[in-house]
Amino acid sequence: MDTVDTEIRSRMMSRVRSKNTRLETAIRKRLFAFGFRYRLHSISLPGKPDLTLKKYNTAIFFNGCFWHLHGCEFSGIPETRSLWWKQKLTTNKERDYRNLKMLRANGWRIVIVWECAIRKLRLAKHIVKLDKISYLIRDFLYSDKRYMEIDYSGKRLQPGKY
Repeated sequence: MDTVDTEIRSRMMSRVRSKNTRLETAIRKRLFAFGFRYRLHSISLPGKPDLTLKKYNTAIFFNGCFWHLHGCEFSGIPETRSLWWKQKLTTNKERDYRNLKMLRANGWRIVIVWECAIRKLRLAKHIVKLDKISYLIRDFLYSDKRYMEIDYSGKRLQPGKY
């Protein structure tokens, strides 16, 4: 059962952004300070990555745990209209998989930063965590690794996943 009425829920959902989220802009600023130059939301690539670093042949995605069905504590299926939500979120996850597979087939390296990587942190810890994520991405760009996910556990490398 939803804890808020339909009008409030609709207003809340309409404020969910798909571009230029706080996490995305904070990491972008740090990467720019490191000297990395990137393109935003490249429509010519599958999945429209949030950042593309052509020099490093890397696509970076900032994924919300709920919308991309991450599997962490923030990615449950709502109780209201659960069948519809399950179908929608499963479709999102399948589309993500196809897009990442196409990117890899075209030689792109992939970084996925999950929302849970920084969620629920106090401000001081939040800044430290953002710096840590930025350093992980920087180290990835200078490495020969092909795939990395950053989530609440800090870092998961899954080279054979896509």
